[in-house]
Amino acid sequence: MRSEEEVNQAIERYADTVRRICMVHLKNESDTEDIFQTVFLKYALFPRAFQSGEHEKAWMIRVTINACRDLLKSVFRSRTVSLDVLAEQPGELDEEHREVLEAVLDLPPKYKNVVYLHYYEGYTAAEIGQILKKNVNSVYTLLTRARKLLKEKLEGGMEIEE
Repeated sequence: MRSEEEVNQAIERYADTVRRICMVHLKNESDTEDIFQTVFLKYALFPRAFQSGEHEKAWMIRVTINACRDLLKSVFRSRTVSLDVLAEQPGELDEEHREVLEAVLDLPPKYKNVVYLHYYEGYTAAEIGQILKKNVNSVYTLLTRARKLLKEKLEGGMEIEE
């Protein structure tokens, strides 16, 4: 078990990343807060040391994505309706950025994850492959397909289906 100081330092370092990943997946502030607490509780209880700061960050991202998926698959979640949707929340985004954000959020999860990690977190395809446990070439393929879907959506106004 980690000390309170270690956990507080991790919260300072990774709070924004964990919240953004949750919002991309869950599109709901209250669920985001629940997963945020779950992730940092798992961190506090994780018994082993990390090899490096990058290993620790990758662990945080992986645990966050898995926790979001688990919540989305839960029976409770499938029988409730979210009251606050990201697109309906007031924000500082102008119309063009809001349209891009909505298009990214409409992507299937396999594309949304790689787009988020690459464009928002700045990871390379090789790093994304390690985090998501995918082949590097698969990551490149997913990025290419995601870009194509986004281009079609943004230029043609089509619904994203795949």
